[in-house]
Amino acid sequence: MKATINPGKINGTITPPPSKSITQRVYAAALLHKGKTIIQNAGSSADEVAALNIVQALGAKADCINDDTIVITSEGIAPIGNEIDCNESGLAARLFIPIAAITKTELKVTGQGSLLNRPMQDHIETLSELGLVVAPNNGCLPITIKGQLQPENIVVDGSLSSQFLSGLLLAYTFTAEKEATIEVKDPVSLPYIDLTIQTLSYFNKNITNTNYKSFTVIPSEETETSNIYYHIENDWSAAATLLVAGAITKNITIENILKDSLQADKAVLDVLAQVGTKLDVSDYSVTVQKEALKAFSFDATNCPDLFPVLSILAAVCDGTSTIIGTNRLIHKESNRLESISSMLKEFGVEHQHKDNELKITGRKVLQAATIDSCNDHRIVMAAAIGGLIANGTVTINGADAVNKSYPDFFAHLSLLGADIEQL
Repeated sequence: MKATINPGKINGTITPPPSKSITQRVYAAALLHKGKTIIQNAGSSADEVAALNIVQALGAKADCINDDTIVITSEGIAPIGNEIDCNESGLAARLFIPIAAITKTELKVTGQGSLLNRPMQDHIETLSELGLVVAPNNGCLPITIKGQLQPENIVVDGSLSSQFLSGLLLAYTFTAEKEATIEVKDPVSLPYIDLTIQTLSYFNKNITNTNYKSFTVIPSEETETSNIYYHIENDWSAAATLLVAGAITKNITIENILKDSLQADKAVLDVLAQVGTKLDVSDYSVTVQKEALKAFSFDATNCPDLFPVLSILAAVCDGTSTIIGTNRLIHKESNRLESISSMLKEFGVEHQHKDNELKITGRKVLQAATIDSCNDHRIVMAAAIGGLIANGTVTINGADAVNKSYPDFFAHLSLLGADIEQL
């Protein structure tokens, strides 16, 4: 699908979609929980659908009560086949690989698209150390897991992502019969680890976090079978994209977003304050109003999903901005260092990558362009926001990639006044 965006201002109030990051964690915990989990404000993005399909493939029952409420009933993992498909969701793959290892059933874990090229070698080695037999595919999916995970003290590499650690924490907390410690070398994405621990606390599971360097899982004294109720927060990542759109054009109010959220991308507020926008933040809403925008410096190591849209913000700030953490961009839906650089080049934005930093020199107006999404949902959204302040029409090829996380993105932008056509 192509999308064309004409320059213009957005103005109004919108509610972002549910957090797919939290939703997938809750689905995984609901599978492991023996009983019912009633989940309100469940999302419908491709990644969330992939996680729900995996939960059902691993033996849970999922009933849609209404448009945004799902009840998952589980007696623990009982696969109905020998394969789970993670589609293109890296989070689903890394969460459910260790969870799938709980069962004695030999399982093939596969995926689609760029997920098949994303590195899994460290995860394969960790499972092998835990006594599982893993048939690898050059360190990528698909892989086959045979054996049964028994929680033991282990050391994992946390330098690329926290997602596999989250999967291990989920698997350990629901199966450990004795205390077990996971030590982590070079942990990153710390807020996402907090989200996992927060999710598990709703399921009455205990984890001791020692400065993100080690995590001790404490077994539950008795099996919990009571109903669990979980209301999914709305997504700060989607909110961040919309807030930047308001900051560079006119204004916007985001409703039903939690000020005290643990979500990593809430850090966009720090950047918006730094560039000089007028911010009004309450417990459940944020309003941003455009002011003269000055350059900023920001470390996105723990929130790399902000990188694409912050690069657009930097592109219209007065001066040269620095965003740190480019080493987190390589193994995403695209190589985001390359796809962001290509997008900025098409927009006529001067930028330079050196070591772990991307320096971007702003210009008042971006040039009209045709952007290749590289099948990356966050590049689609960032390019669309850039189109609002271009000097002509911006065309995005592969714009349907946005369905991965925010299916209503273009509809919401249109409601806010953007001139968009989808072809």
